[in-house]
Formats: sequence, C-alpha cells, structure tokens
Amino acid sequence: MLRLTWVQPEDLLGHELRQARQDGREPSAIEARWLAAGGREAPARAGASPDRASRYVRQLAEDLLDELADLPSRLNEPTDLDDIRALCPEWPSSGCGPVGADRAHAAEPHMFQPRAPDGALPSRAYEAAWLGRAVGCLLGKPVEKLPLHAIRDLARATGNWPLNQYFTARGVPAELLCAHPWNRRSAATSLVENIDGMPEDDDLNYPLLNLLLLQRHTRNFTTADVAQLWLDELPAGRTFTAERVAYRNLLSGIEPPHTARHRNPFREWIGALIRADVHGWTNPGDPAAAAGQAHRDAALTHTANGVYAAMFTAAVIATAATGTHDVHACLRAGRSVIPPRSRLATAIGHAIRLAETHEDFETVVDELHRTHSPTHHWVHAIPNTALIAAALTHADGDFTGSVCRAVSGGWDTDSNGATAGSVAGLLAGDPAALPDRWTTPLKNRLATSVAGFDGTGFDTLAHLTHLEATHP
Repeated sequence: MLRLTWVQPEDLLGHELRQARQDGREPSAIEARWLAAGGREAPARAGASPDRASRYVRQLAEDLLDELADLPSRLNEPTDLDDIRALCPEWPSSGCGPVGADRAHAAEPHMFQPRAPDGALPSRAYEAAWLGRAVGCLLGKPVEKLPLHAIRDLARATGNWPLNQYFTARGVPAELLCAHPWNRRSAATSLVENIDGMPEDDDLNYPLLNLLLLQRHTRNFTTADVAQLWLDELPAGRTFTAERVAYRNLLSGIEPPHTARHRNPFREWIGALIRADVHGWTNPGDPAAAAGQAHRDAALTHTANGVYAAMFTAAVIATAATGTHDVHACLRAGRSVIPPRSRLATAIGHAIRLAETHEDFETVVDELHRTHSPTHHWVHAIPNTALIAAALTHADGDFTGSVCRAVSGGWDTDSNGATAGSVAGLLAGDPAALPDRWTTPLKNRLATSVAGFDGTGFDTLAHLTHLEATHP
C-alpha cells in the first residue's frame, strides 16, 4: 500500500494541533473532538502513519484542519513584508550593507579576499560556498532522523568524536547499527566508503532551482514565478513537508500565498530556509534585498517564523558575501531582518548566548534540545535555525568546526550542515581553503533531478552564481 508522506489528512491534523499551540492559538477543544473520534497524534519522525484512517476520520481531519486555521492567535508575528519591516527597528538600508553596529565589529579586511570591481566576490568564493553547502549536507545525510544520542554513539564507535570527518560504517558494532541504522535513502551514497560525487538532495536542488529562477525572471521575480518554475522543473516526488503541501495546493487550484496556509501544518518548518542561499549569494552587501527576495520565495510555502528563518539566512549570507565581515557581524545582520520579539529571534538569541558562554559545544546542544525538543518537530525551523546560529558562533566561522557542530547537534542534520557550510565556505573565500578530505570525494559534480544540472561541476555553478550576483 502506498502511503504518500506529508499529505495524509489524518497525519496533518496531529501536526497542526502542535503548530497551533506554538503560534499562539488554543486548540484544546478541537483536539478533544479529534481524540474522541479515534484520531491519533502525528507520527513522531516519519512522514506518514502506517495505516490509512477510516473515511469518517479522514473527513473529520479535513474539517478540523479548516477549523484550526480559523482560530485567532495572541502573537504578533506577521508574514507580510511591510509588517515585518515595521517590527524591525534595525532593518538595514538596502544597498548600504549591514546595519551600522555590524561595521563596528567587522573583521580586518586583510582576513578576507577583496571584492571584485563589479561589487561581488570572485567566482572562486561562490565555488567555496557551493562546495561548503554540499559538504555539510553530505556529512549530515546518513544520520538524518536519528536521535542525538545515536549520532554521538555512531561517531564515537569509529573514533570520529568530536565529529571531524564523514561518517563510516567501518568498525561500528553490528548491534549499534541494528539499533540505529543509517538513513535508508542516504547510506549507500554518503558514507566515507561509498561517496562518489555529491548525491541528489533537496538541499542542493533548491539552490539550483533558484539559479533558474533568477536566470528566467531576474531579481524581480514574484511568488507566482516561483510556483510556475516548480510546476515546470521540480518533480513532485522531490518535495517534502511544506513544499509538498504547497505543491498539492497549486495542483488543486489554490494560488499563492494561500498555498502556504491551506492545510499546511509545516508552514514554520525548515523548507524555506534551505532555499535562501542564492538570494544571499546574489545580493552581496545588501542583506535587506536578500531578505526581500527570500521572503517572496518563502511566501509560496511558509508563514511567520518559517519565512523569518529564510530571511535571516539570506541576510547572513549576503553579509558574508562582502568578504569584509566576520561571522558574528553576519549573524547580527541576519537578526536585523526578523522581528526581535518573534519566537525565532528569541531562539537565535538564546543559542548565540549559549555558544558564547560554554566552551564545550555538547553542553550547548544539550541545552538547546532541552529547550526545544519537547515541543518542536525535528524539522521545525526554530530549533534548527538556533542550532545553525550556535554552531557558526561557537566555531567562530571556521569551516570544519561549523559544519561538524551543526551536524553533531542533531535534528535536521543535512539541512543544518548545508547552511552552516554555505556560510563558512563563503567566509573561507576559496575552494583551496576547504580541507581536501571534505571536497575531494565530491569529484566536482553533483547529481540532481533538476533538468540541465545533473553532473554539473561546482566551478560551473559558481560561475553561474557570479553572473547573477553581478547583474544590475
């Protein structure tokens, strides 16, 4: 029996009940009706429960999803860009780089490559960013979905803790692998012994799609342009969580931005964040413009904190793309484009303080998990963005330290590693600055189902990105 993940109404309802509590709505009465009718909680880690619900329970789930959407929220966390900007007192001036406080803390210019005359970093810096994204993603792939203690045990079993290289199955006791098997889809392509180029992953597919988006529509693209591009170029089976729901909504005739809200309990999960890199790469020194692009992209699938996570990431990367700011200045620029009283801003601030306070990163991670794991799914944007910020802060922007900390913190390991690797790779500024043990197995090629890009080299992708970054 085919149980398509992330779309079954009886599973969406459980996720929506949890999301309602997180975004300031009170779902207790609806939850009681659901449980009394035999409804179940959402699957803890999988995308679908094993068995189809009865026709009655499925119809009830659809009705209750609509009722939950009508509940009022007590929180002031808007999705409209003008409303977001109105809540951000340090919103950066477009075209003027990061807010003034960031300039005061900028790293010494000699630590970074000079900017090219066209205003963007040289193409090799974008190659480092693409490679960094691939490395971090690949590092996290085999342990995606595993609990934190399992990641630690698997790494320790091979002497790879603290994490410092790709995972391997060689030397791992059979009983440990039986208790905590590698991610089923990734194990054959993401362990030291079998890496042969960068395998396909949605964390690389979306940057490729956004390159196409800019090539076809320039920086003036609309959310509708994003939707049409997906329908033309993105196989539905390569979408997950909020993206899959939005895709389904498009096929049902629902138009953006309602695609992000209709029966979509994943609208604050990590999907929009992993699409944000290209918006930052192509707006060097302009975090406001990068955040605006990320907003138009994210609005197809996400709301509130899901959108903020994408805006934060794009602004961080746009600041890193100047080549003149350290990672801490980049993070400050990212925080300037999200509402300071939002749940995401609170989580990021907490994570950065932990990273600045504790020398042992395991202590940081344990506290983040105590704070977020009881209430948030492992793919939710809030805990994952907080972990990324903590990893970058604690590693002080160092490439290996950043990707290893991000992945070792658990939750959405491949996505977190990818974003941390993108930022740290861009800050490194050159592929030669990334250790060979990370980049050599990639063989300068990636696999993808995005038409025209399968087998493309990272140097080619860097050239294409540089072209978009230097277009007027």
